[in-house]
Amino acid sequence: MARNKQVILRDYVSGVPKESDMIVLSSDKSSVVALPQGSNAVVVKNLYLSCDPYMRLLMTKSTQTVLNSYSPGSVRTTPISPP
Repeated sequence: MARNKQVILRDYVSGVPKESDMIVLSSDKSSVVALPQGSNAVVVKNLYLSCDPYMRLLMTKSTQTVLNSYSPGSVRTTPISPP
């Protein structure tokens, strides 16, 4: 059985982020999503999650950053750039 966890930002953060600024949702999946035949996609299992200093900037509503701020209430996704 696969397990899925999501960390969701409640609202933009001011000051030091606290646990109460996040919502952690967990669900059990009875099966892994089937991939279309011939696709180049893979299913991965993450063992660790990195929380890097730049992510703090993304938790604030700011128009002065090149990076896009997180959207409160949405699951955070990070695109993976090809090597």
